[in-house]
Amino acid sequence: MAMDAAMFESILPSRFITFTIPNPLLSHHHHLLRVAVLDSPVQPNDSPRVALMFVPKNRHHDWIFSTESGHLQLLLSCPQISRLILIGEQPTDGPDSPTIYRRQNQNDNVYQKRLEENVMPLVIALSRNFCVKDGILDLPILNYEDDVISSVVLDRFVGAFAGDMLVEDVEIESECEKREFRRRLRFKRLPNLVQTEVRIVPETELSLDLIKIGGRVRFRPDIGVLVHVYLVPMVASCTLIGSYLGERIQSGFRPKALCVGVGGGALVSFLRTQLCFEVVGVEKDEEVLSVARRYFGLEDGEDVWFHVGDATEFIEKRAHGVNDGDLDAKFDVIMVDLDSGDAKSGISAPPLEFVTRNVLLAARLVLSDFGIFVINVIPPNRSFYETLIREFREVFSELYEIDVGNRENFVLIATVLPIVSSASDCENPFLKKLRLVISGAYMDSINKI
Repeated sequence: MAMDAAMFESILPSRFITFTIPNPLLSHHHHLLRVAVLDSPVQPNDSPRVALMFVPKNRHHDWIFSTESGHLQLLLSCPQISRLILIGEQPTDGPDSPTIYRRQNQNDNVYQKRLEENVMPLVIALSRNFCVKDGILDLPILNYEDDVISSVVLDRFVGAFAGDMLVEDVEIESECEKREFRRRLRFKRLPNLVQTEVRIVPETELSLDLIKIGGRVRFRPDIGVLVHVYLVPMVASCTLIGSYLGERIQSGFRPKALCVGVGGGALVSFLRTQLCFEVVGVEKDEEVLSVARRYFGLEDGEDVWFHVGDATEFIEKRAHGVNDGDLDAKFDVIMVDLDSGDAKSGISAPPLEFVTRNVLLAARLVLSDFGIFVINVIPPNRSFYETLIREFREVFSELYEIDVGNRENFVLIATVLPIVSSASDCENPFLKKLRLVISGAYMDSINKI
């Protein structure tokens, strides 16, 4: 069926259309290009703009570029754009689908330039009402850039709640001369969001120059280091109650943490192995925990316990004295890392249903008198964040904040009681340990709000 260009003469919020065309640079008919057109879910302003993006070569199978949710996240990251046209190779399914990506070289840049020249008439036809003004073409071409040098998909899974997910090893750009390898967990519902990321190291002693992603060398996770950008400031929040935690440890007690949203288990493993916490992890999807144990170094033990189910129900039951296992009801720290799960509103955290007054009151009840509630926040707008702060103020004594510094994440910290600093904190063994295992800069950048 022929495509009618007239259907693209207006912006229709959330309209998503894909079709294929022969690749003009390749003579074989089975080489197709996928063209995807997505209109923003937000009503356009008086002068809607259209942008074009080419899929990086050899990444056309990546969910970021091959799914509607991935396309939507790309569009929402460009707030001035009302329509995004995405062009790349047509993904193919099956066991022979490529799983290895390596960043394009100069020859690939030449290929993209030639492709741009050949498809531009089609792109203009799909956006003529918006990209040609007073006879001048106004059509920005966006480049997708990230820190991935190469990647390989290790495995794919389907969870009852998480849905499709994959585990991949990547090599990323490093600020130092030493090469940096990571393992990532990603969900198809929010493909542009890395759910979990851990450092990986080769299992065998080889020169790094001989190692490449997708080769024969096997990697193992290094659970003693936090690399996900907001996890270090979340752990740094323990500085606020360092005196209390230090006294507990000196008295022979292990501090207790509740981690809501386990994912690959990077935070759980770090608190347990590096800071000697007793940890309870709550994860809604049992398959996610299985993946974490298999690929991310998450281990079971006497000092760690996992609950599969809804986090809200778990906290409210605890608040009313319903306990599973032999752990005490009170926690010294609650750390929450949950995303909204709704790609249509962009990447945001936490889900609104988790920060209602009833849930916050229950959370306060399961915290010790000197406990803190720590939550990763990705606010979609300023009003969301201000509303969140008001909700916390109604329940907790004091609020603190750490700006992660990536223009996306904030760590919000709520305390059961006002914080009282101790003159002996400089000698506190817990704080000394904390400074050894995380960046001290975050420990010194906690602001009361």
